[in-house]
Amino acid sequence: MAWSQDEERMLAQIERHLVDDDPRLVARLESFNERARRGEARAAGTPGARRRPRRSTVIILISWLLIATLVATLLIMVLRHEAAALALAGSFSPFTIA
Repeated sequence: MAWSQDEERMLAQIERHLVDDDPRLVARLESFNERARRGEARAAGTPGARRRPRRSTVIILISWLLIATLVATLLIMVLRHEAAALALAGSFSPFTIA
C-alpha cells in the first residue's frame, strides 16, 4: 500500500526530529535494519539450503551426550556391583550345605 504525500512528509519530519534528538537511537536502528536486510538476503538467496548449527548449540549437544554417557556408565557400574554383592552374599549363606 502506497503512502500519501502527507504521510510521507510527516514520516520524514519525524525522522528528522529523531536524528536531531537521539543520534544513538538512529545508529541502533540503522544497525538493526542492516542485520534484518542481511538476514532477508540470506534467506532469499538460498531457499533450499540448510542453516549450519551455531557453535554454542554443538557444544551444548556434545555436553549433554557426555553427561548421558557418564550417567549410563555409573548406573551400569552400580548395578554390576550390586549383582556381584548379591552373588557373594548368596554363596556365603549359612543355609547352604557344602
